[in-house]
Amino acid sequence: MAQKNRVLQSINIDDESRCVDVFLRPDGTFGFEEFRRDIEDNQGWFPIGYFAGQVFSTESAALSEALAKITWLEEILDKQHPLKA
Repeated sequence: MAQKNRVLQSINIDDESRCVDVFLRPDGTFGFEEFRRDIEDNQGWFPIGYFAGQVFSTESAALSEALAKITWLEEILDKQHPLKA
């Protein structure tokens, strides 16, 4: 049986039409992918970024690259974890 990636973080945009998953591969490397869904059609999530083939040695490195590539991600993370003054 093929081993699957384990999602470590799934970060959704406010309307839940897009998300980014940061995952751990069975070989110990990390990656990320951006997905979208049309809530009204119930077809599920579709990859749209095609970033999943990129390989990172840490979860932090994968998330950093996701932040650099996906324009809406930083704003969502800032809302979830606002900096304290």
